[in-house]
Amino acid sequence: MISPFLNSSLYAQEDGAGKLVYVIPVENDVERGLEAFMKRAINEAVEAGADHIILEIDTPGGRVDAAGGIATALQDQSIPVTSYIIQQAASAGSYIALNTDYIYMNPHAGMGASGIINSDGTAADKKAQSFWLKQMESAAESKGRDKLYALAMADASIDLPEYGAPEGEFLTLTPNDAIEVGYSEGTVSHRTELLHELGLSEATIVETEPTFAENVARFLTNPVVIPILLSVASLGLIVELYSPGFGVPGTMGLVSLGLFFYGHLIAGLAGMEAIILLLLGIGLIIAEFFVPGGILGFIGVGSLVGSLFMAGANIGHMSMSIAIAFIVAVVAAVILFRRIGMDKGVFRHVILKDRETTELGYVSQVNRLDLIGLEGVTVTQLRPSGVGQFDGERIDIVSEGGFVEANKPVKIVKVEGVRIVVREL
Repeated sequence: MISPFLNSSLYAQEDGAGKLVYVIPVENDVERGLEAFMKRAINEAVEAGADHIILEIDTPGGRVDAAGGIATALQDQSIPVTSYIIQQAASAGSYIALNTDYIYMNPHAGMGASGIINSDGTAADKKAQSFWLKQMESAAESKGRDKLYALAMADASIDLPEYGAPEGEFLTLTPNDAIEVGYSEGTVSHRTELLHELGLSEATIVETEPTFAENVARFLTNPVVIPILLSVASLGLIVELYSPGFGVPGTMGLVSLGLFFYGHLIAGLAGMEAIILLLLGIGLIIAEFFVPGGILGFIGVGSLVGSLFMAGANIGHMSMSIAIAFIVAVVAAVILFRRIGMDKGVFRHVILKDRETTELGYVSQVNRLDLIGLEGVTVTQLRPSGVGQFDGERIDIVSEGGFVEANKPVKIVKVEGVRIVVREL
């Protein structure tokens, strides 16, 4: 049976012949890569003149900012949108569903449990929770749904024991509960049945799928993957500093850094300005090895960190990721310094290792051993040091014993570096 909530003017024919329907999967975590894919798919549907969009939802939730971007894209176009919850629409997934015109559920599906938490699993602060509650409330009201149940999905203090959500529990609606509270138009077992309910059984179906690049971007922009990529990048570059030549560690670091920016570029999060700032930072850091002073290196590191923040979608999460990478880099640098020192790698080119040793012909003083046995006279008194003259050369000397008058004959009996010892004859 076609839902009475549907606008009958949208369906000139009972079977939907001649109409165009776009099917967009909303699967796995909700993150910025999914947001980029859905915006692209929605734009394609609009440009193709689609008559209806179906979101096939099966997600445990994810990032609030990504869900917000998806909701904005859905609200900014006039094509009717139906959410078909295949398995679960939890957290951010329920928010996306609430921003669509119609909701249908599989008999085994659930919708709700939308409490907002931080990336570390702890409850978000009151400011973030208040904002999220307003978002859930607005999403429900924008489509004429009772806001109470949307709020109960995100606020455990609301008491709804009749729907299995007493105070202290987030609301999760079953298919029957969703129909009862007016959140679902019906329960269907598969897409064919859904299309029949919508009067679109004979419509042309276009299934959109993420491209390979978009799938890669979704993986690379995952909040769990980002700190791993930055940690591997920092570790590889630090190890490379202690390695002779340029090899696997440096390549690994640059590839990880490249993957980070590639994923964020494809997802539409990073622009060319972030890439330019990254290249500028790398160039300044390299220049620091050839130009003394430290200023270029400091500016280069600042540019590199700035490019990461420009590419990141969330300043808080990016700060945490950079902090983790920094700790990894410091620990690696300390371990390598203790084990290897600075005799290898880049440091061998900037640290002076040559020593002025006697074996290499360097001497700090002339050892006048040839003077031993030479006789002369004292020019000054020796108390016990003074000056003597030997074969016409004035030499600083020290008496072997005590006081020696001037113009006394003496003989050099010992030479110890610059110390020349004489004995009175």
